[in-house]
Amino acid sequence: MTAREINKRKLSKSILEMKFMKKTKEKFMKEEEDEESRNMYSNEITDRMNKNSQYIEEPSLAICENLLVGRLSYKGMNPEIERLLELEELERAAKETPRDEADVSDSEMTNYFIDTRKTGDDPGKYSKYNVNKRKRFDQRQTPLKFKKHSY
Repeated sequence: MTAREINKRKLSKSILEMKFMKKTKEKFMKEEEDEESRNMYSNEITDRMNKNSQYIEEPSLAICENLLVGRLSYKGMNPEIERLLELEELERAAKETPRDEADVSDSEMTNYFIDTRKTGDDPGKYSKYNVNKRKRFDQRQTPLKFKKHSY
């Protein structure tokens, strides 16, 4: 019992019998019955039984067996139904489509990164992808105030 339940005062039977207290009386009686049933079966009911079910109950077999909706329309006889069927088909297709595939395969990506790295044979030699970058870097003119002075 929580502190709130302990401090909660119970109404007398004469007050509960009054006309305007009818709903309160029903609620009060239901709470008492629930508490009695919980106390009666508390040793038989486990915590796992009190938890929500792990299963989803579906009232219709249409979803379980991938059946079509009962209402169909052909050649524009009922445009609303045709529109609904198209929307359902689009939703189903969106769920079934796999994720976007990569534009570049893993092997192509590894080959590119291997080619772009500096080769270990000659320290001055760079791969074909970095040649232009290296030329631009060498052509930059550094201002005089940043150049190192040799003493």
